[in-house]
Amino acid sequence: MRWKRPVRVEAWIPTASTADIAFLLLIFFMATTIFRMENGLPVTLPRAEAGVPVPRRLATHVYLDARGSLSVDDFLLTVPELRPVLARLLRENPALLVGLTVDREVPYARVDAVIEELKRSGARNVSFTVQPDRRSR
Repeated sequence: MRWKRPVRVEAWIPTASTADIAFLLLIFFMATTIFRMENGLPVTLPRAEAGVPVPRRLATHVYLDARGSLSVDDFLLTVPELRPVLARLLRENPALLVGLTVDREVPYARVDAVIEELKRSGARNVSFTVQPDRRSR
């Protein structure tokens, strides 16, 4: 007598739609997830409503315009020339107030270079001056 071997049926899982299912799950989670917006710290920035006039002999003004020109009391300078000029003015008047007026179109890297030169020259009494916002009135 001959024994017949049983026919083996191989187990097979269809994977053709696996990518479709993963894509649908991805869309489902993207559509139902709620992202919380980080608000950060509540900071109220000061506005320049009015200023206190300072006598001309007690202040000097550093202007930085949108073209990148730098001037101290209406004399055009470069950034490296700023330190010796301010050092001389501070030797003459140690209580000198340095007002820094910067155009809003100036890149911050340029403003930072000017602030570093103010530090190196020894200017400790520095004021950032602004033009009043005409639209708020």
